[in-house]
Amino acid sequence: MVTGVEMRQIDRYTIEEIGLTEELLMENAGQAFVNHIISLLDKKKARIAVLIGVGNNGGDGFVISRSLLEKGYHVDVWLVPPVSKVKGTARYHMDIYLKLGYQVNSFETISATGLSQIFMSYTHIIDALLGTGYNGPLRSPYREIIEEVNRSHGNILSVDIPSGLSADGNVDEPILAVKATHTITFQCPKLSSFLFPFREYLGELTIVDIGIPKRAIDQISSERFIWTEEDIIQTLPVRKPSSHKGSHGKGLIIAGSQAMTGAPILTAKACHRLGAGLVTLATPETAHQAIASQLIEATFHLCPSENGEIATLNLSNEVLDNRYDAIAVGPGLGRSTKGDFIDTLLTSFNKPLIIDADGLYYLKNFLPSLQMRKGVTVLTPHVGEFAYLMNEPIEKIEKNRFQFSKQFAEKYGVYLVLKGPYTIVTTPRGKQFINTTGNASLAKGGSGDVLTGMVLALIMQQRDVQSAISNAVFLHGKAADYLTRNGWSPISVIASDLVTIMPHVLEQYQYS
Repeated sequence: MVTGVEMRQIDRYTIEEIGLTEELLMENAGQAFVNHIISLLDKKKARIAVLIGVGNNGGDGFVISRSLLEKGYHVDVWLVPPVSKVKGTARYHMDIYLKLGYQVNSFETISATGLSQIFMSYTHIIDALLGTGYNGPLRSPYREIIEEVNRSHGNILSVDIPSGLSADGNVDEPILAVKATHTITFQCPKLSSFLFPFREYLGELTIVDIGIPKRAIDQISSERFIWTEEDIIQTLPVRKPSSHKGSHGKGLIIAGSQAMTGAPILTAKACHRLGAGLVTLATPETAHQAIASQLIEATFHLCPSENGEIATLNLSNEVLDNRYDAIAVGPGLGRSTKGDFIDTLLTSFNKPLIIDADGLYYLKNFLPSLQMRKGVTVLTPHVGEFAYLMNEPIEKIEKNRFQFSKQFAEKYGVYLVLKGPYTIVTTPRGKQFINTTGNASLAKGGSGDVLTGMVLALIMQQRDVQSAISNAVFLHGKAADYLTRNGWSPISVIASDLVTIMPHVLEQYQYS
């Protein structure tokens, strides 16, 4: 995943250092676009308009137009700038297009009313107006054209990125950009593809290979990656026939209060579902009966309570170190105590520690201890919790999810899981892994408690911490996808459904 600047640097490295020509890359891009959209087109019925602007995006449009015409499709090319303004590699491909005898229509003589009538006559509009290099407010006639494109009734297919949209997601709202039904992006997805509201403009997103060598991408792009099904198949732990319960981790969950008994139940059940060997739940003695009636697999450590919440852990540092392989703290704790045990865990427990929910509320008071901590620390905030930790407005966090995640993870040496659409897992060294599974059914109380249990389970079973976290996030989202694809409404899915359905999700990957 790249910014607009990084993509241009990758192109430049490919051309100048590796030696592939810009003309070849543009040809590859156009042909890859056409090869993908062929399945969307009915040759007998499709009437296609290709809207071409100045620059390389327009050059891609000429390659696309030529290829479709050669294949026998009805295509009209509409060029926005005067022919004399088309330069460089785009000019090279325009000249080839013209030498083959194909025609170009000009927008210069079309009125706004005529523009509307023209677009309504097409079944498909291919948007090759503005590429990743465009920034700033739209000027005429692009503004008027994009407004009319969005009013049209045809399928809108954007080349690389919808015109008017920032590749980096750094445009203030309201956004004026092409609202595509499909976006076919070249080689690397752009940063804004995984940020809202920008993602809403892309429609169905497809990434196509245009022949840029991996070396060029590795040399230039910052360390952002999409966590894929291939990754999870390669890294998900497999149980050995000789294993026993101690082989798969002894986890402690510090969670729950008299007012919130559901959260620890969800966390513990999810931890068991993802394969943890032994799970102990530390919870207030006043909440034990209600929780234990719904949780028969776990053992319990009962804590002295204050106002129905954990007052102290009542566990020595020696017991914590010797008895448990990892600890998760936070779900359903409540916020009426001092939470001093969070500081104790930060300073005295040197094995993996996962902090979520109300644990993050207390954590803000102990950030110096967090920064000094030696063991693996995983924080799993949603955007509101992260904004609280950062002392920043939620809106600012939303617009800069990647930057703030990286800044915080590097500063405090933590694995940061910023939850939400396209959850970002950031490592202490700043590598970022984007999750693409999940849907709106996860926007309910309890979903995060389930994820905490899943992270705890996998972090005890995998050597690589980032893989364990990314796998948990992937499977969490995949459970929601499984449910909605099998007839469940996103409105009706509840957090416990994610735990119940997990065996079916795991089966897809453990036996692939």
